[in-house]
This record gives sequence, structure tokens and C-alpha cells, in this order.
Amino acid sequence: MKTDLSYLQLTDEELVSQIVKDENTLLFGILYDRYIHIIYNKCYGFSKSEHEAEDITQDVFVKLYTKLSMFRGESKFSTWLYAFTYNFCVNYINRNTAKKIEKNSVNSEQYDHLLIDTDDYNLFQLKVKKLQKALKLINPEDKMILLLKYQDDLTIKDLEVVLEIGESAVKMRLKRAKAKIVEIYNNL
Repeated sequence: MKTDLSYLQLTDEELVSQIVKDENTLLFGILYDRYIHIIYNKCYGFSKSEHEAEDITQDVFVKLYTKLSMFRGESKFSTWLYAFTYNFCVNYINRNTAKKIEKNSVNSEQYDHLLIDTDDYNLFQLKVKKLQKALKLINPEDKMILLLKYQDDLTIKDLEVVLEIGESAVKMRLKRAKAKIVEIYNNL
């Protein structure tokens, strides 16, 4: 059975609404095709290999199909999907490598004095290869908020919606995550 070409013209939000309404897996295929490469790249950033990234990506889409009805339309679907993917990846990492994360995490209380001096300029000055190593050592929650903000260009308002927390909480989490990544980076 072929999918009606008119469905290809629907916005993501309209497509999601139709998928939830009809439980149409063929329509879900359109959404899958729109986002497979982006989601794979996000998953690859959390994985150790291409094969693992492929597995995580498939798991994300399987879970996504069952959770589409949770999309409330308070943000763009792509923003919600990125957060959904990051949360899935963070849970995956926590589930499978909790000991490694605990071993490599940084006690933020030791570095509170860095919070004042850490700003976006310092973050952008970090060298890419060294930054990638530092991102592997930072805890997944901090990695998620940094990538959402600086890789995906989400605004503070977008992060409020995605993370379901207030503006001051978003700013504090960003500030702490930036301090942690800079500290880890400087110790590499």
C-alpha cells in the first residue's frame, strides 16, 4: 500500500497528529525518513561504534512510535524529538555504563569558583578533538544540555519547554555544565 503523496506535504506537527489519530505505520515511515540521519548522528555522539549507533537509533524510533501521543505541540516537533532522543541516549548510557560515568564525573562543589569565570567565549575556544574527548567524560545530563544549546541552537525558552524546568534552572544547569566541561577539558 502506498502512502498518499499529500501526506508528504504535511508539516511535522500535522503528520504526528495524523499518525496518532490513525496509528498509521506508513505515515510514521515519512517521519522516519525525515529524521533518520539526524537521529542517527545524535545517537552516534553517545555511542562507541556505528553498529551501536544504528541499534540505538532503531530503539529511539521504536519508542518514539509508542510515545508520539505525548507530543503536546508546545514546541516544534523537531525540538521535542531532539530532546526525546537525547533523553533516550542519556538513559541508555546510564543503564549501560553507570560505573564509568560515576568514575569520570566531576564534583561540581569543588569547582564552584569556576562558575563565575566560565562563559560562552571560553567554551567556543576549546579545540574540537579535545572537546570531543571531554564530552565523553562529562555526565550525560550535562552533555545533553550543552549539545541542545550549542549544537542544536536551542534557546533558553526552548530548553525550558524541552526539559520542563524554569528559566533560572536552565541557566544554572547550563552554567554548571559549562564549568564542568571546561574543567575536564583543561585537565586533558
